Amino acid sequence: MTVHLQSSHRIVVEAPADQAFMFFTPAGEELWVDGWQPTYVHPTDGRTVAGMVFVTGQGDEFTVWTLVDFDRVNLRSRYQRCTPASRTGLVEVQCAALDAERTEVRVQYTLTALNVAGQRSLRDYEGRRFAEMIDGWAKAIDERIEALRTTAIR
Repeated sequence: MTVHLQSSHRIVVEAPADQAFMFFTPAGEELWVDGWQPTYVHPTDGRTVAGMVFVTGQGDEFTVWTLVDFDRVNLRSRYQRCTPASRTGLVEVQCAALDAERTEVRVQYTLTALNVAGQRSLRDYEGRRFAEMIDGWAKAIDERIEALRTTAIR
């Protein structure tokens, strides 16, 4: 059974690169991830800065996140995440402009199981399941962008 894995997948977001990058911050994800409600530990106002700490989930899915690297110029961020009941690892997001209105986003998870529950959990991050999850992110973001455009027109 897998105890350590690395999964990576690329998607295209229909937004300029600097905007697309911000969709992958804790506050940006609040716009498109159903149920995503981080509690900001530092800074408490949720400002996205390197070193920020926030928590999500509850019970066995309680997760502590630290934004290790946040590079607005190179459109790269790296999060350390620990779900003490099962797994720990890194999440990296790298954005690259395809043109003025489209961005390629590479999402990479490197995870290590802490126990048998973590080993079961890591199955969700392997192969096709991981790609389907990240593809779902692109769809959710694009739907949100379209909703914002429609709202702005009215």
